[in-house]
Amino acid sequence: MKNDIERPNTVMGLLDKRAQLAGKLKYLRAEERKVICDLDHIDAAIRLFNAKPNEDRIVRFPTKHRAKKGEVVRMVVRLLKNATEPLTSLDLVLVQIEERGLKADDETIVLMRKRVGACLTKLKNDGVIRVVPQVGLYQGWEWVR
Repeated sequence: MKNDIERPNTVMGLLDKRAQLAGKLKYLRAEERKVICDLDHIDAAIRLFNAKPNEDRIVRFPTKHRAKKGEVVRMVVRLLKNATEPLTSLDLVLVQIEERGLKADDETIVLMRKRVGACLTKLKNDGVIRVVPQVGLYQGWEWVR
């Protein structure tokens, strides 16, 4: 708070600049989507008249560590059914990383936790699993028997 009193113009100027750049970024992302859509339409029109594939297409980045459809759900259900005690999302992620032979760096763990977390939430909403309170950062999950 002391800095707000000493240099109010500096802070306000930085906040204004941040808001300006955030607005510009939002505009540029919208423009990018429009340009990609336009390119897709032009590519489709070219394919109507020319059957050769277009090598200059914009290639989107592939999803990292993509699992096949239903693979995460099957793994989570299998592990929770066979578990003798509640498992955390981190436990499930570490098993998945080991089974798939992935590199266990922080980025991969965070990405997999998001995917496993979404799977756990869906299964909980379906009434298949339930949350078990635990001490620590993670909640436990168990199969409804």
